[in-house]
Amino acid sequence: MNELLSNYLPIVIFVGLSAVIGLALMVAPFLVAYKNPDPEKVSAYECGFDAFDDARMKFDARFYLVAILFIIFDLEVAFLFPWALAFKDVGWFGFWSMMIFLGVLTVGFIYEWKKGALEWD
Repeated sequence: MNELLSNYLPIVIFVGLSAVIGLALMVAPFLVAYKNPDPEKVSAYECGFDAFDDARMKFDARFYLVAILFIIFDLEVAFLFPWALAFKDVGWFGFWSMMIFLGVLTVGFIYEWKKGALEWD
């Protein structure tokens, strides 16, 4: 039992050290920050201009569309890294599966582009 617990000692040390560093980085700004509240500094900030309406106003759907497109291409990159690392092992089936995946994403991107979803006019 003692040997089993000693195998986990590096993990416990790593988690403890991570917690100490994390707490230190969260507490340090409160201890060393220069506090000079200014009306301009503590005012509400919204995309570079003053707030002009209620915070519960409706957003344009393009904001959500850009977020969805970002997630799609972020997932694409998340799939490409492990695929590239295991490229020798996946063979032709893995290669063509990835090409189909990239093709579907490309067709979707072209469709969104042609529909004008990326235009901000």
